[in-house]
Amino acid sequence: MQDRREEEILKQQVLDIMNEDNSENEQVLPLRSRQLKPVKKKKHRFGKAAGLFIVAFLIIVGLILGTKGGRSLLYGSASKFIFNNVDNEDIIKEYQEESNNNYEKDIRQEDYITNYLIFGIEEFGGARNTDSIMIASINTKDDTLKLTSLLRDSYVEIPDHKANKLNSAYSKGGARMLVDTVELNYKIQIDGYVSVDFKSFEKIVDLLGGVTIELGKEEAKYLNTTNYISKKSNRNVKAGVNLLNGNQVMGYCRVRKVKTLGGANNDYGRIIRQQRALKAIFDSYKSPKNLFKILSVTKEGLGYVTTNLTQSQIEKAISDIIENKIKTLDTFRIPVDGAFDAPKKYNGIGYPIVLDWDANRIELYKFIFHDTEKEAIAALASQ
Repeated sequence: MQDRREEEILKQQVLDIMNEDNSENEQVLPLRSRQLKPVKKKKHRFGKAAGLFIVAFLIIVGLILGTKGGRSLLYGSASKFIFNNVDNEDIIKEYQEESNNNYEKDIRQEDYITNYLIFGIEEFGGARNTDSIMIASINTKDDTLKLTSLLRDSYVEIPDHKANKLNSAYSKGGARMLVDTVELNYKIQIDGYVSVDFKSFEKIVDLLGGVTIELGKEEAKYLNTTNYISKKSNRNVKAGVNLLNGNQVMGYCRVRKVKTLGGANNDYGRIIRQQRALKAIFDSYKSPKNLFKILSVTKEGLGYVTTNLTQSQIEKAISDIIENKIKTLDTFRIPVDGAFDAPKKYNGIGYPIVLDWDANRIELYKFIFHDTEKEAIAALASQ
């Protein structure tokens, strides 16, 4: 009995001690709460704020990318960035004021097509000729981006001048004259132009870290044993797949005396090489590995480009490509096989390419405008 009582007393003492601890905890806990809970609350609030920020960001991105109106804000910003970094100066105003109106513009124009003339300028011995001339066409009817190469030796009518090779038009009146010449002969509207000289072309390729191009055995040997690659230290290409720098790509694009990989020769071979180089640049630029440096590459690369495009034209081009999910580049050339002659001399001009114009215009309409044969013939007759 005594033991039981002592047990009860001990139990009560333990309870009393526990109650005292609880009482102390009740007094101390608020102090600890003031010390510890604010830290926990801060973490909680920070996590909550971060979560709200992420949600808000995703909602904004969703609204921007999920609506055409939202995406147009991005297109506007991108076009402004491009416009502010290209070399245009007063060229837009000059281009518009100097438009040559001494010939009737019986040319084809469609709302769903925008055509841009792209050309490279070669300076040699004081002369400035266009070594490569292409028409880039955005077709929002069939959602395509198309590149048509125009052979530089094509015999053409040049406004207010004697007929001559296409590559001579630029030297007679700059970009305006070249555009007028293309419109007059090929019967399509040119909405703007983009040009780059050879040195700038090399720099653009180098900014991308080079581009991948496959060379044939003859091409590799020719590039390594001639001065088409201007720097001797770069004459080390090989047959097969190569990562070419700007100087090497420039040499590759100029070759026409040996067959391409695939067998094309002469100017046709050079056209194919130029198209392959542009495709390689296009593929390299959109490659995931370049996403992180795309802004710096774009900004510096644009400084080597001269254009008369306005900011609104640039924005429209961006919008047309993205909104229509255009991801491929189709290529073509004029003249087409079987629709030209190549005499040694024609009207005093040596080694020109004399086109069957109607046949070539019909094929051009079929490619750019996605016409049927009948539609192309009818369209040409209406010009």
